[in-house]
Amino acid sequence: MNSLSVSNKSWILKGYDRDDVTFFKDSFSLDEITSKLLSIRKIKKDEVKGFLNPLIKNYLPDPNILVDMEKSSKKTSEAIKKNFKIGIFGDYDVDGASSTALLGNYFNSLGLDYKTYIPDRKKEGYGPSINAFKYFIESDVKLIFTVDCGTLSFEAMNFACENNIDVIVLDHHQSEIKLPRAYSIVNPNRIDDKSNLNYLCAAGVTFMFLVSLNKELRLIDWFKKKNIKEPNLIEFLDLVTLGTICDVVPLIGLNRAIVSQGLKILRNKKNLGLKTLLDICGIESHPNIYHVGYILGPRINAGGRVGKSSHGANLLLNNNPRDVFKLATELDHFNKERQFLERDVLDKIEKEIEINYSDPVIIISGENWHEGVIGIVASRIKEKTNKPVIIISIDENIGKASARSVAGFDIGSLIIAATQEKILIKGGGHKMAGGFSININNIDKFKKFIFKKFNNINKDLSKKKILYFDSIIAPSAINLDFYKKINCLAPFGSGNPEPKFVIENLKAVNNKIIKDKHIKSVLIGAEGSIIKTIAFNSTENEIGAYLLKKDPKPFNIAGKLSLNEWRGQSNVEFIIDDISVNKTFKNMVPSSIG
Repeated sequence: MNSLSVSNKSWILKGYDRDDVTFFKDSFSLDEITSKLLSIRKIKKDEVKGFLNPLIKNYLPDPNILVDMEKSSKKTSEAIKKNFKIGIFGDYDVDGASSTALLGNYFNSLGLDYKTYIPDRKKEGYGPSINAFKYFIESDVKLIFTVDCGTLSFEAMNFACENNIDVIVLDHHQSEIKLPRAYSIVNPNRIDDKSNLNYLCAAGVTFMFLVSLNKELRLIDWFKKKNIKEPNLIEFLDLVTLGTICDVVPLIGLNRAIVSQGLKILRNKKNLGLKTLLDICGIESHPNIYHVGYILGPRINAGGRVGKSSHGANLLLNNNPRDVFKLATELDHFNKERQFLERDVLDKIEKEIEINYSDPVIIISGENWHEGVIGIVASRIKEKTNKPVIIISIDENIGKASARSVAGFDIGSLIIAATQEKILIKGGGHKMAGGFSININNIDKFKKFIFKKFNNINKDLSKKKILYFDSIIAPSAINLDFYKKINCLAPFGSGNPEPKFVIENLKAVNNKIIKDKHIKSVLIGAEGSIIKTIAFNSTENEIGAYLLKKDPKPFNIAGKLSLNEWRGQSNVEFIIDDISVNKTFKNMVPSSIG
């Protein structure tokens, strides 16, 4: 039994085990709603304590279980002993900037000499190049790290080998059976890696490397001999958290512990770059996952998208207040420019391109769209259509593409497969996102390849638009006590979704448009309870249209709770994800989907 909403989604109540709920309540002194949410998430009985209090020490494995990890830390310790200059080549996104800054700040704490290199997205593209490695060699670098890239960089690694330069890859992108000639490749997504840490982002892999390196330097008494205080790696977790949240990897296992602890470090604002960016954005409350993912992340990303690629990493590495303020201000400006360019490309697609929405995968191509924003535009169209989306920007005979996928359709591995079949020039990615370059003569061939793969996997993958929710609650539940009960299951994100609720039989008392795109509403329930709500980016969609029309009929809302902190005051409001007008849910039988 479900309800069809104004967004044309079916609302389905998640199922739970009543015996589990009783066990959680009795064994851990938990309340009904927390116990119910644990059951819905299928948390095992022996994992509840760790889930509710995710400590690094309980989740951090021996880093050397990763293939090539011990080899990498030993090679690095040898380079440190010989006082070699080190090169760090990082990707231009947040995960790459975070990983670059992790290594750089660690090396700073040891007084080591290093160089960083972040490629220009448009001029150089993704991953290490011969020119970048030439720069390192000419700078007298003896050991190169590539972070958040390098797993498929055969040409650059061959060049390094030919010039007797060792390269250590710290990455998490999907790999082929054949690997490039790097000295070592630490990547939990290597086909031969059995660590079960494939959910880590590059910053997570880099953190694991630092744990291994720290241990190696301790074993050889390097810290004592140099009279250098051993770095406290916990203090680096703000950067690991930044990469983990912004790369949208699952918040399970070690990632969950990283983010839980890392948000506490972030609140101390020890990293000058993050502190300055938080100040410029006017975030006065404790930064949370929303702030990291939707405010800090886009600005750090903006340098790689439309500005100077190195700005993000430099912001996180620099300790000069004047320089940091300049970098943060420019990143904020770049983000505004990015928003304008994104809107411009989306408008062009909507006005000029005839999209076949019946295609299993939406593939759109056009001339000279800004490469820095086509990935975000692909995400917007994916959210609207619930289908994988690939956008190709064509310059002369070459197309540069960004892809965004849906659960169950591994776009990264398919891009690698298409590259192996010579359909693409080069490419790679994750399960949910990827990028590639293609000769325009192969675009039709690529479409056929992707459509066939999609139909082989699941023809019905994206036909249904479903909103799962955890429970029906009364309007009176929107209060601080209830919010705190829910928030004990945080941090929320991919792999641990924020609980969603339905509130029934509401009427709008007041609506107000905020920043031309959001709608704030005051709603009243049948028993007289008043709740404050916000529907983000809704002025141009069905949710906004319904809220703003004069309709006396009661309606139901689905969404999540949010804590609004301002000048010492804390208020709970409801974020509206969808609206339904044609059903109630009192007698709904829970689904078996958890």
